[in-house]
Amino acid sequence: MAALRLFRGAAVLHVFHVVPLQSGCPMVQHGGPTPTPCPPGAMGAVRAQCGLQGGGCCHPAVPLSAISGSCSIFTNRAQAFSLWGSAGFSGKEQEAAAEGGPGGVSCSVADSSKTMEAAVPPVSAPLCLVHNQDCKLSLNPAALAVLRSATQPVVVVAIVGLLSTGKSFLAKRMAQKCTGSPLSNAVQKQTKGIWMWCLPHPCKPGVTLVLLDTEGLGKSCDDDIHNDAWIFTLALLLSSTLVYNSMRTDSRTMLGSLCFLTDLKNYVRVRAQVDGTEPADEFARVFPDFVWVVRDFRLQEGDRPISADEYLDQILRPQLRFTLLNYQGNKQVQQCLRSFFPHHKMFMLERPAADRDLAQLELLREDQLQPRFRQQEEAFCQHIWKEAPVKMLLNSSPVTGRMLACLVETYMAAISAGSVPCVESVHTAVTEAENIAAVEAAVAEYRRGMKQNLVLPTASFSALMAVHQDWKKRAITLFLSQVVDKTEQHHQALLMDKLEVAKEEFCRRNEEASEQRCWAVLRELWLDMELRMQRGDYVAPGETRLFLKDLKRMQEEYKRRPDKGVKAEAVLEKFLRVKGLEMTEMWLDRVDQQCKAVLAEARAATQAVVKQLEEHQQQQQQQQKVMLAEVTAAKKAVEKQLEEQQQQVTLAKLTAGREAAEAQLEEQQQQVMLAEVTAVMKAMEKQLEERWQQWAQQLQEEQSLVLSQRLEELEVRLQEGHGREAAALQQVELMQEEEQTVPSWRSTLLKVLDKVVVPILIRVVNSMVNNAA
Repeated sequence: MAALRLFRGAAVLHVFHVVPLQSGCPMVQHGGPTPTPCPPGAMGAVRAQCGLQGGGCCHPAVPLSAISGSCSIFTNRAQAFSLWGSAGFSGKEQEAAAEGGPGGVSCSVADSSKTMEAAVPPVSAPLCLVHNQDCKLSLNPAALAVLRSATQPVVVVAIVGLLSTGKSFLAKRMAQKCTGSPLSNAVQKQTKGIWMWCLPHPCKPGVTLVLLDTEGLGKSCDDDIHNDAWIFTLALLLSSTLVYNSMRTDSRTMLGSLCFLTDLKNYVRVRAQVDGTEPADEFARVFPDFVWVVRDFRLQEGDRPISADEYLDQILRPQLRFTLLNYQGNKQVQQCLRSFFPHHKMFMLERPAADRDLAQLELLREDQLQPRFRQQEEAFCQHIWKEAPVKMLLNSSPVTGRMLACLVETYMAAISAGSVPCVESVHTAVTEAENIAAVEAAVAEYRRGMKQNLVLPTASFSALMAVHQDWKKRAITLFLSQVVDKTEQHHQALLMDKLEVAKEEFCRRNEEASEQRCWAVLRELWLDMELRMQRGDYVAPGETRLFLKDLKRMQEEYKRRPDKGVKAEAVLEKFLRVKGLEMTEMWLDRVDQQCKAVLAEARAATQAVVKQLEEHQQQQQQQQKVMLAEVTAAKKAVEKQLEEQQQQVTLAKLTAGREAAEAQLEEQQQQVMLAEVTAVMKAMEKQLEERWQQWAQQLQEEQSLVLSQRLEELEVRLQEGHGREAAALQQVELMQEEEQTVPSWRSTLLKVLDKVVVPILIRVVNSMVNNAA
């Protein structure tokens, strides 16, 4: 059966094809064409752990004690499809896995919270951490899940170098894996993206070793010319030790392959705000240790023996034979290596095998490799295992697997957004996330411990507080063990607030449990008294003492009952208040019934009295009617007499009043008529006077006219002779006398009117009055 390809979807699984041999030792095929026998002794441990009889899984270079895993066998096709379907494999691959039947074996990840070893999930093959599909970088969720499950500090070793220089082979040697790579096929052996090994550290207990195998540099990528630079930058920022793998060539070529170091300032920024510090000084603070591995190193005839350190010093020393074209570039690379990486080391590895075996290098047994190569490779691996430091943040806090996953995600988010990753900002974000995670973990530990140790309801509040204080100290201890920056006060205060909220919640639960327990006890003790209440034993006169006696006995029994909790007194008080109200209502109902009976009797007596009163009222009404009739008749007679007398008196009064009114009216009419006559006389007198004046005026005007005419005539005549003068004067005097006689006529006329006309008018008025009367 063809081996399944390994890395797909969100799960990390490795399938081993077991091929029985004649010797009885099964062969394990790790994705390659040739089965590899298991080491002696390892198969028995696998069988003992998995319960297998004829086959198992293991790896020749890793002891089973270092891998915390559990093995399970596919018992049917349904289980196989379920497992592979949850791993994210396609339908064809599910069928291929299920076809293995009982022979297919799967290694699953153990619970990471049980043992220290379980903090590193067991993986038997590398995982693709960063995909590089069509020059587009993306993260693999399955690899991130493995990193997040690694709670220990991590030593991160990244291997970078040019294409086809044996980086993956060297990574597997550091991982103590000689076989099992999905890239072992000779046709497709180039790594794409960044692949990851996540293993327990072979020399440092409590530490996880993370190996990053990167895609070879120098490939052609038309879509993104920065693809190589970003892969190298990610390896540089994520690792605590950077291994640069290169083939032995001349110094100029080897330095030229590192020319991208001179452009790192375009891909990495250490501080969020530029303060004028040289990039080299900043890079030296955050960049990893640099280990240069020179492959296929062989001294030429006549060359003197040279150590790795001497060779590295020779490469980093300025060379006079550099041509002017590449002198400046190589000089900058040398300066970058010296300033960016204060700690650098070189290892020289000879060719691992003969030329004819290099095509199947990964399938060779250990004893088929060159002894000199094995010795050099062992020294290199020992240096990595012992000297490679734990990955640290800028605040000198160790990085765990979970923090490393957060670093990868944050750096990738910046790269995907087209911005330059800032180490300081990323580390600050990771620190914040870890501190929040530490707070949540401490609160979860506190809640778990409280649930485990508290038996609700507690006997007293102090008992709950004792458990609270114990688990509060444990939660704080756990927080301090996981928090990144122990001097930071914000998250400590946040933890205290969350613990206080959790404590209040448990206090509330404790009170609720106590109330439930107390109410259950009280309901049980109240049953007997409730039956007596229903029978009415406590309602009869004089039975109140019996009720109080039973109530006191029930309270004493309630206090003797255990496990009532902190709300015992409060619930008892509330219960007595409720039951007291119920008893009062019952007594009130009894009194109400008695009152209703008394009211019924009173109502019957009242009705009899009312009936007697009605009869008496009827008799009185009849007597009143008779008396009323007599009184009415007498009243009518009296009223008739009074009416007659009143009519006579009224008639007399009317007659006298009429006569007086007539006299008064006559007098008033006379006065009115007299006033009218007087007014008429005055009006006539006025009219006469006006006419007289008009007449006198006209007469005067006529006389004046006549006089003027005569004067004119006299003047004429005077001229004729003086004899006539005297006659004229006499005539003028006569005319003046006539003028003086005019008022005497007027006064005479008025006297005539007064004596003749006025009496006539008076008689006329009197006759009119008499006629009107």
